Amino acid sequence: MEESKKGPAGLTAEKSKALAAALAQIEKQFGKGSVMRLGAGEAVEDIQVVSTGSLGLDIALGVGGLPRGRVVEIYGPESSGKTTLTLQVIAEMQKIGGTAAFIDAEHALDIQYAGKLGVNVSDLLVSQPDTGEQALEIADALVRSGSIDMIVIDSVAALVPKAEIEGEMGDSLPGLQARLMSQALRKLTGTIKRTNCLVIFINQIRMKIGVMFGNPETTTGGNALKFYASVRLDIRRIGSIKKNDEVIGNETRVKVVKNKVAPPFREAIFDILYGEGISRQGEVIDLGVQAKIVDKAGAWYSYNGDRIGQGKDNAREFLRENPDIAREIENRIRESLGVNAMATAAPVGAAAEVADEEE
Repeated sequence: MEESKKGPAGLTAEKSKALAAALAQIEKQFGKGSVMRLGAGEAVEDIQVVSTGSLGLDIALGVGGLPRGRVVEIYGPESSGKTTLTLQVIAEMQKIGGTAAFIDAEHALDIQYAGKLGVNVSDLLVSQPDTGEQALEIADALVRSGSIDMIVIDSVAALVPKAEIEGEMGDSLPGLQARLMSQALRKLTGTIKRTNCLVIFINQIRMKIGVMFGNPETTTGGNALKFYASVRLDIRRIGSIKKNDEVIGNETRVKVVKNKVAPPFREAIFDILYGEGISRQGEVIDLGVQAKIVDKAGAWYSYNGDRIGQGKDNAREFLRENPDIAREIENRIRESLGVNAMATAAPVGAAAEVADEEE
């Protein structure tokens, strides 16, 4: 008995014909691109990213920033810089023409501080929902509109289920918030990908009781977010920055705990200055010295043989006053570390086109 002739994919002629008919039926029913062959050019797409506002963190993320069309979780102790980092990302998104929304479940957003970090407050959409269900329904509606490029939910711990709000103090409602988060993420994930929207969940840390060995820390809202998040960032304050005797900021470490778009477990250390946010100039100096692009002799910093300042504060001020030199040093650092210059996001309205196609 002769063997049937096999097609290029190792399928028999009959099977190839049946597969082609099935794919045609699926495309007719669910639209073009519902099933794709990975070998086909259109199946492979570049990951579009938005900068975090920190050069070191962009490099640690491996792709130059936070990936669009994905869920990101940022967690850490109180006053570690979680909201500051997300506001910096919003500012970077607005710089490339994107629209951002901030769902303030904690009712603690400082608009003046956001403005100081470079956020265009007049263009920022803000919601202060009453319940967790309301917050997640608003997020779902904004994502489905296709007109939003980025949503921040601050925070998961403040997404209180309606049943808990309407109940009495002391009522035991186990697993209610975890079920709410699990259901919301099941609904949101596919739409987030289709509309190319970046969704950031800020989360808080809790302690597990009775843990003798290992890390007793955990995050709120159950395990669903841990699975659905493409990137998880652990942010910690590791020291203070002083000018004379006055504390002017925090030294901050961010660890990439999970990363589905690049190798994980990389770290970035940067300064967060009070009233200014992440000190990008400070990072350029530190990373420039590490990459031997900026020379340090004693307290003096030099670039291309020219002195740029005595002490880090003066060098930082020089780069703030000379943004072209700062940009040149940054590009050389990116080049030396094999990280491309910042990728531009999709043009404004690209997400809306996706939504129009679906209708």
